[in-house]
Amino acid sequence: MPVRLLASDLDGTLLRSDGTVSSRTRAAVDAAAGAGLELIIVTGRPPRWVRPLVDQLGDLGLVVCANGATVYDPSRHEVVAHIGLDPASAAEVVRRLKERWPELSYAVEQELTFGWDPAYASRYQPAQGSRRAPIEELVREPVTKLLARHAAPAPQDLAEQARELLGELAVVTHSDDPSLLEISSPGVHKAATLERLASEQGIDAAEVVAFGDMPNDLQLLGWAGHGVAVANAHPTLLEAADEVTASNDDDGVALVIERILAEGA
Repeated sequence: MPVRLLASDLDGTLLRSDGTVSSRTRAAVDAAAGAGLELIIVTGRPPRWVRPLVDQLGDLGLVVCANGATVYDPSRHEVVAHIGLDPASAAEVVRRLKERWPELSYAVEQELTFGWDPAYASRYQPAQGSRRAPIEELVREPVTKLLARHAAPAPQDLAEQARELLGELAVVTHSDDPSLLEISSPGVHKAATLERLASEQGIDAAEVVAFGDMPNDLQLLGWAGHGVAVANAHPTLLEAADEVTASNDDDGVALVIERILAEGA
């Protein structure tokens, strides 16, 4: 079955390690669009971190953000779909985590805004308009993604322990930093949201090639007809993928897109 849709993670996958798009990757993305292939970005990033990429990648169309919790339209700076963790569930998640790991600190993504507990430490400067308040106050409104950070060194199996602790209350994953838990509403992951967008266009999973590098991409690669891990991917992705391409710094995604276009020529 021919490929109709390309779905790619950003950090560590489509983007180089310095956060930029290589000229070869941009050319491959443009060529795919010219050949009629759809491209959907599927990222753990919140919407507020996506808009700067428009200049590098061009018109992105709809973007799946926050590990599937939001669908974002960069052209209008608008969240067009949102699946939040309800306040009662978010409060219970925080209660359980605090009881198990008192040393955790917390922040929240809430559609287009960010809030953080005074104890939360981040490598990034909070955006203008961010809200600083105790986590118990922040979760009084629906939460797109709850962030829980463990001080280094974090337990190696922190995410797995948190999954066992929270059960069906929430989904727990992590991306490049295993000490930072990313917690979403039950059933939220990249593949579930991408599947809904693809079905709206009449695209079947067998017609999708997906790219990723971290555990939050696992369902995405498993759902797609062909799942591709970059060479720098987490071991779980390397094992699960149908194909391993070159690293993000060696244009791994572009190499596969170029091959797909050549095979379809």
